[in-house]
Amino acid sequence: MLTVEQVMASQKASIETLLGLTSKAFEGVEKIVELNLTASKAALAESAEHAKAMLSVKDAQELMALQSGLLQPLAEKTAAYSRHLYDITTGSTAELSKAFEGQAAEAQKKFMGLVDNAAKNAPAGSETAVAVMKSAVAAANNALESVQKAVKQATDAAEANFTAVAASAVDATKPVSKKR
Repeated sequence: MLTVEQVMASQKASIETLLGLTSKAFEGVEKIVELNLTASKAALAESAEHAKAMLSVKDAQELMALQSGLLQPLAEKTAAYSRHLYDITTGSTAELSKAFEGQAAEAQKKFMGLVDNAAKNAPAGSETAVAVMKSAVAAANNALESVQKAVKQATDAAEANFTAVAASAVDATKPVSKKR
């Protein structure tokens, strides 16, 4: 049976974990806001420079050269922004996942302790029920591990696809800007 002190310690640990996770989530949001502010300032400055350059154009050929010269850097900057945003979100997600995995492992350990304690205090003849309970817990643990592995594989595949798509987008603008 749990004592009041054990319940209070568990609640305190849960609150500390929640506060830590909240702090990590806010750190990720702060990084995204900082990235967006930096990107917005750069885009504003580049727009002003582009507008000034457009005002100094003397003919259509110069205008076409100016426009085509903007396409490649824009694609590269967009890819860099997307990559940075992806890095921030995956970093934050990884930290949160690690914390959740740690909490899940601790909860599993405590639950197995309770099952073992219940098994020790179980009346004679209930060995089958205890064995079924332990088997169910083991199956749940195996399922959780399988899900975690699948999520890791899916994350790795998504990252590889993201990198490939970003590279393709940047490469696709190179021939276009050279043709003009």
